[in-house]
Amino acid sequence: MVRNFLTEPVFGDPELEALFSSPALARAHADVEAALARAQAGLGIIPDEAATAITLAAERLEFPPGALAQGVADTGIPVPALVKLVRAEVGEPHADWVHWGATSQDIIDNAMTLCSRAALRVLSDRLSQLIGALSDQSAKHADTVMAARTRGQLATPTTFGLRIAQWAQPLIGSESEIEAVSKHAFRVQFGGASGNQSAIAPHGPDIADRLAAQLDLPPSPPWHTDRTGIRALSNWLVDVAIALGKIATDLILLSRGEVAEAFGGLGGGSSTMPHKSNPVTAEAVVALSRMAVIYGSGLTDTGIHSEERDGPHWTLEWKLLPDLFICCGRALSQSQVLIQTLSVNKNTMAQRIESAPEIMAEAAVFALAERLGRQKAAQVVAQALSQPDPLPMALGAVAPDVDWAQVLDPNKVIEASQRVADGVFARRRNSDTDHKS
Repeated sequence: MVRNFLTEPVFGDPELEALFSSPALARAHADVEAALARAQAGLGIIPDEAATAITLAAERLEFPPGALAQGVADTGIPVPALVKLVRAEVGEPHADWVHWGATSQDIIDNAMTLCSRAALRVLSDRLSQLIGALSDQSAKHADTVMAARTRGQLATPTTFGLRIAQWAQPLIGSESEIEAVSKHAFRVQFGGASGNQSAIAPHGPDIADRLAAQLDLPPSPPWHTDRTGIRALSNWLVDVAIALGKIATDLILLSRGEVAEAFGGLGGGSSTMPHKSNPVTAEAVVALSRMAVIYGSGLTDTGIHSEERDGPHWTLEWKLLPDLFICCGRALSQSQVLIQTLSVNKNTMAQRIESAPEIMAEAAVFALAERLGRQKAAQVVAQALSQPDPLPMALGAVAPDVDWAQVLDPNKVIEASQRVADGVFARRRNSDTDHKS
């Protein structure tokens, strides 16, 4: 991300940026080299003393400013420069054991995996907090009746509590997928130059398994050209961002001057119109969600890695994946602001329903359908709506024995809406129970 006063307040996320910063990435690279040495020493492939020396060197290693960046500029990758630094720190007689049997992609992919795993933990915590806030707001507004909109038009009554539950629904699904996505995306990488572990044959699989244990990652065959794990992670991040964009988009629509039913986030003033309070927090979330889709599309496009290892598409991952994490993470934190500051104009919601009797047309049709049939009932209701008389009176002239006040009461939807909302959040409770059992 280009950091300036325009982009940083919208797209910046210092906590996540720190996890992919040069110091964090350099430390992760050094940790992988040390873990590799310990894994190989455990199999007797390199001396124990060498593994100890490499681990100590990696822990105390200081990275000169720009050294790894210059390495990327010179060779397209940071690992040769990193290995040179580690070997210099290790010294003789153990320096030659650094990076034994590995290739640069092994180190970089594992380092990026460690950073991504840490970032996903941050996002997981934020997601959990947001779903909890949505659950609280849904319960708070369980009996707040509003007009539903379908295809941009007034539809039937619903509750704002259900609308909020619908906001939470895809996020609950994403939360339940974290473990599966993590297993797929965060796997050990150890293949050597061409992915066949030939330099250290026949010990390659054993080294990979021990390296996995050292890094607390699942064991895996080399995945130099199998980027499905990265795409699974990318798709998860995009799904979360899209769900957040839905919340923000709804709040932008609900806060429009001619609607004015619900508001969230921090208002933004206009440079020329003092009466305005722009929905800047919601707008930022929409921008972040759309940017996440762009990054996700890019990562899908980079999935085609050629032959045994690929340079251009691999390089693009270094840019796109961290930026996607940051977009999604920032959208989560800003969405938390939206929900924490949520305010609802219940009177406006009620007045909108009162001023639009057609909202109750479906209920009237079903009340008449048993005696008249569905099509005839729809014609009768349409005719009643065209009359100047209030809808209960017009319908009473057709079916005076029906309790139209009860049929046309919008509050009837509360119970049904609450059942659906409860079902949404029950999915999360059931998922929690499954994980604990």
